[in-house]
Amino acid sequence: MKLIIIGGGIAGLSAAYYATKKIPHVQITLIESSNQWGGKISTDRVTIDDGQFIIEGGPDTFLATKPWGVALCKELGLGNRLHGTNPKQKNTYVLHRDKLEPLPDGLAMMIPTNVQAILKSRLVSWFGKARMGFDFVQPAKAVNGDESLGTFVSRRLGREAYENLIEPLMSGIYAGDGDQLSLASTFPYLRDLELKYGSLARGALKMRAQSNGKAVQGSRSAFLTPTTGLAEIVEALVKHLQEHGVKLRLNTSVSRISKIDSRYLLKLEDDSSFDSDSVILATPAYVSGTLLASFDPELASTLKSIPYASTATISLAYRESDLPKPLDGYGYVIPRREGRKALAGTWTSTKFPHRAPEGYALIRVFVGRAGQDIPWNENELLELAKEEVKLTSGITAEPILSRVFMWDKAMPQYNLGHPEILKRIDAALEDHPGLALAGNGYRGIGIPDCIHSGEVAVEKVTRDLSRISLQAT
Repeated sequence: MKLIIIGGGIAGLSAAYYATKKIPHVQITLIESSNQWGGKISTDRVTIDDGQFIIEGGPDTFLATKPWGVALCKELGLGNRLHGTNPKQKNTYVLHRDKLEPLPDGLAMMIPTNVQAILKSRLVSWFGKARMGFDFVQPAKAVNGDESLGTFVSRRLGREAYENLIEPLMSGIYAGDGDQLSLASTFPYLRDLELKYGSLARGALKMRAQSNGKAVQGSRSAFLTPTTGLAEIVEALVKHLQEHGVKLRLNTSVSRISKIDSRYLLKLEDDSSFDSDSVILATPAYVSGTLLASFDPELASTLKSIPYASTATISLAYRESDLPKPLDGYGYVIPRREGRKALAGTWTSTKFPHRAPEGYALIRVFVGRAGQDIPWNENELLELAKEEVKLTSGITAEPILSRVFMWDKAMPQYNLGHPEILKRIDAALEDHPGLALAGNGYRGIGIPDCIHSGEVAVEKVTRDLSRISLQAT
């Protein structure tokens, strides 16, 4: 029997990996249209003065509290190579009225729980602070169905707290518009806290006390990354797949997928074709929709209805002597209301000191969010990033090194209606045994989510292939 996986990002690579574990008797082929594996995981390693910069073009870390990333790294032999964030300089800032203000201590699951820290913060006015306190006495509201993240947080904590505090943190994860994002698809636990405890802050405090650090076993950091970048995970996966007989095909584009009886026929851009018993599409939802349009137009339309935002990251390296002041934390986020073109700035060499040689600083500027047009030109993006670090950090020196990565339609938006979209997709897939979807377009955008989606997709096709085998006998 044959399994073809389309898409060589972390979801597709993970699907191929778990397929070698769960269905080793199946002939597995992994197809990627570009000339390299890893998708949005793209690590550039640059040596200067006998030291090395580790520059991440896409995600720069993964969340340890979701177990699938750590578990896969341990299976691949990378467990001892995982680094947490710098525990000595943990400051994080929010840009407020063109000044960097410290993010208040005591945030639990994005919810403020330290009253003293909030009272001292200049991010929210006294009126806004009083409105936040209303969360402790405001009863849970009966809501018929889903609501947007912006509506929910504004209802519980007030609009000012949402715009100045919660929205920039949320945007740093989803690059989305909180007034459009589905609460049920992004932060469903917030509604659970409201219903169970009657207060977000009270619920967050309870949950933090119950977890007591157990969520991240064997790690003191919520965020992890391998020593020489996330590409280590990709490289280890590719090595495993090569050793286990998986057929790996780069620079191979599929133009459409047809279904003939119970088999799938893949037509390539070069007009060649081959068939398979099962297919996992680990491509963006809109790409998967295009590929499936010939035999299930309704499913294709549903997949294409998931919107995506384009983003870019620009990394700049400086000599520390060129900085007007030390980078004393992990970086900062920028609220939408500030009107800046950038979304966030990460002080990479402070957050992960091993990513820059001693005496050098590495900064990453993140650009692009839903509803915002960004320049789609490397030179313009580089100038934008230099202007951002000048405005915010006072850096006027020219960087000694820069890297620009542009990601067209890379961030899926889990907007209102997303849970219903997933239900329609799941129902449609039941009519297509041997067909599964994986990737960040559905139930989680982070690296652990993508890894898990690949494993779940393999479990579906495994069940389907078992049924096919039984029917054949």
